[in-house]
Amino acid sequence: MATRSRRPGAKAALLPVLLTGALALAACSGGGSSPAPASGGGGGAGSRTLVIDTSFDLKTADPGRTYEPTGLIVGKAAYETLLTFEGSDVTKPVPALAESFELSDDGKTLTLKLRKDATFADGSPVTADDVVFSLNRVRDMKGTPSFLLDGVEVAKTDDTTITLTSEKANPALPYILPNPALGILNSKVAKEHGATADPGDKAEQYLNSASAGSGPYTIESFNVSSQVVLRANAKYWGQAKPVYDKVVIRNVEAATQKLNISRGDSQVALNLSGDQVAGITGDLQVTRTASANVIFLLANRDPAVSKVTSDPKFAEAVRKGVDYAGLLELAGEGSVQAPGVIPSMLLGALPPEAAAGRDVEGAKAALKESGLVNPTVKLEYPSELTVNGLSFQPFAERIQANLKEVGITVDLAPAPVTTALDNYRNGKEELGLWYWGPDYPDPSDYLSFLPGKLVGLRAGWKAGADKELEAAGEKAAAATGDDARKQAYSDVQTKLNASGPFIPLIQPGQNIVTAASVTGLKFNPVWTVDVAGLGVK
Repeated sequence: MATRSRRPGAKAALLPVLLTGALALAACSGGGSSPAPASGGGGGAGSRTLVIDTSFDLKTADPGRTYEPTGLIVGKAAYETLLTFEGSDVTKPVPALAESFELSDDGKTLTLKLRKDATFADGSPVTADDVVFSLNRVRDMKGTPSFLLDGVEVAKTDDTTITLTSEKANPALPYILPNPALGILNSKVAKEHGATADPGDKAEQYLNSASAGSGPYTIESFNVSSQVVLRANAKYWGQAKPVYDKVVIRNVEAATQKLNISRGDSQVALNLSGDQVAGITGDLQVTRTASANVIFLLANRDPAVSKVTSDPKFAEAVRKGVDYAGLLELAGEGSVQAPGVIPSMLLGALPPEAAAGRDVEGAKAALKESGLVNPTVKLEYPSELTVNGLSFQPFAERIQANLKEVGITVDLAPAPVTTALDNYRNGKEELGLWYWGPDYPDPSDYLSFLPGKLVGLRAGWKAGADKELEAAGEKAAAATGDDARKQAYSDVQTKLNASGPFIPLIQPGQNIVTAASVTGLKFNPVWTVDVAGLGVK
């Protein structure tokens, strides 16, 4: 459960999808027959097959409906977007189908000039009409990713110019457009197979078996439970042609992923935990980086839920009482402490030196100042959900031990994810342990943590509870330009850390293992890995 998106912290409409993804990480069955191993080199592109093992979180190949991690890998390969990101850098959108873009000074109008040489897999040109139809379809079909274009009007100015107009300042839009869910369809082909820009669309079945995109790969076969096979697009218009003629993405549980990559039956393993990676031997490459997920605690501010956690001094005691270094030890290599709710790779993230440190005496002083004497609280969290291969249970136990030293008794209350989600969403948890990953790689997604917003309400934090912070949030939402936005969101997080009910803990590590022959791997928090960017020695 990664982008985006796809996690219990995200918007309420996405939660059924998130649950599927969480369980996929926890327990996926291996499926599908094993294709021939990849050729490590020699010969033309037609002689090379790449096998990628991952734990499927996959529902569809229709770009207008997909918002799951595996689906975004497939979508990135088969459908070009107007803008994209280079490698792992999600702080700067760059042109793709659009050769240039410009955001108006008020942040409400985004103008994009289209390339003239881009073509779909059938050789027909990508037109402004295709762009307008594709984006309107995503917005109006009311699929999972439709919220990405809420309040955005799409218009064709001329044959090579598109304007996206938002009701309010929307500086996040250039960071949203690279999402593979906004891949551009061949509208003529799609309409012939039932595509419409409304909830009556019937093109999904066709798009699950064929490609109507302009990406470097086409879909040869698609099975949501076993494997997806991609074939290099012989008519790909881009300068960087795909190196592998065939890419097989298989649904394999983590333990089997490790076995397969170790014996050469696959060339990429995407879902190994820090402990599993530590046991990797042989001529393999391990990419370790922090994921975009942030694990956090929430202390409910609603006195009707808890007279203990609703005291701001209690949250201060927890913040100072947690042993962050101990949690990082549990999380393993690649993990980092989260200084704020915005992860390290996004614009506006706080620097590492802004992270909280353990101060047991300071925690005891804050608890004493609250007037609470030996309080007992219940810590709720999902029992079977995993994040980047990590279970919540060890973290909960460590936090319980940490706070006992402060004078706070924590009763652990793990629950099945459906039960835990209900309590979390309904703002009924006294103390909660959860995580959030970005719906899109822009700091505006984290305004959800403010009073009266989605996650703020889950912590019993109503609008008007912190007017200074809320004003800072409004200023950040309207800010334009990287420098102004970075400062504004840093200010929001600093204030949120000082007075809010949330305690950011860690960003778990993302571990990807590749064969020695594979080059060009760059983890991206939106689509995990760009298969077209992978090469061979």
